[in-house]
Amino acid sequence: MSRRVRKAVFPVGGMGTRFLPATKAMPKEMLPVVDKPLIQYAVEEAAAAGCEHFIFVTGRGKNALEDHFDNNPELERILKDRGKFDLVEAVTSWMPKSGQISYTRQSEPLGLGHAVWCARDLVADEPFAVLLPDDLILAKTACLKQMAAVHTEVGGHVVAVSDVPREHTKRYGILDVEFDNGRLAKAKGLVEKPDPEVAPSTLSIIGRYILHPAVFDVLDKKEKGAGGEIQLTDAISQTIGMVPFHGLRFEGQRFDCGDKVGWLEANLAFALARDDTAEAARDLIRRFQPQ
Repeated sequence: MSRRVRKAVFPVGGMGTRFLPATKAMPKEMLPVVDKPLIQYAVEEAAAAGCEHFIFVTGRGKNALEDHFDNNPELERILKDRGKFDLVEAVTSWMPKSGQISYTRQSEPLGLGHAVWCARDLVADEPFAVLLPDDLILAKTACLKQMAAVHTEVGGHVVAVSDVPREHTKRYGILDVEFDNGRLAKAKGLVEKPDPEVAPSTLSIIGRYILHPAVFDVLDKKEKGAGGEIQLTDAISQTIGMVPFHGLRFEGQRFDCGDKVGWLEANLAFALARDDTAEAARDLIRRFQPQ
């Protein structure tokens, strides 16, 4: 049996240029979907999967994100004095406990692999999760929890995957598949952003990973790949053969909240999935439908 995944890494040092000017002074991970920021959804997903240590790889201008995961005694006191105990619950119930959050800085934007490498001393020698908050997943069972269950069986690296149109392979890390039962694919290779005509498959990684710590040995070399950045997928690829590598077709719907339209779509989908907002969301959709 594989070791339990206790630690989750959140690479949140990016500048959010696709959402300027909104992200000029606000971290992109604090963009709300209905009434919760993206980063809170990611942390709640990791907690649902059994993670108990949350590691944020930050950069400049991320103070609002750090404050979000800190107590606000003045706000809580005001809400209690006004009898708004439901709101007290809303701002405190999901908070990690003292000592469960760590922060480290990525001093320069050298790629996702470099961001994960920055967390190496906090992760140490155990399997760990990586969650990209831009990828928001609506699922009955948290995506990372589904992955953790598979990881218990197969160990090594487990990534969340979905099939994409072949013309989109140059946007993603693509698996070179050895065996595929329709749910779980065992891979013999991985290619970062291949051109459609040479892509080994259309099975792409999205922003959820459970990784063996052997990946740090490769990231230590700081080798640059596509786009002149240190690519996490390149490091994973170099460990295949030494470490098992599987892709899980998870149950749920993924939204690319790094894209404006994807973020709008996520707001609608999550509003429709909630009892307190579903009817109002349906009314809005009907109101703006062309006659």
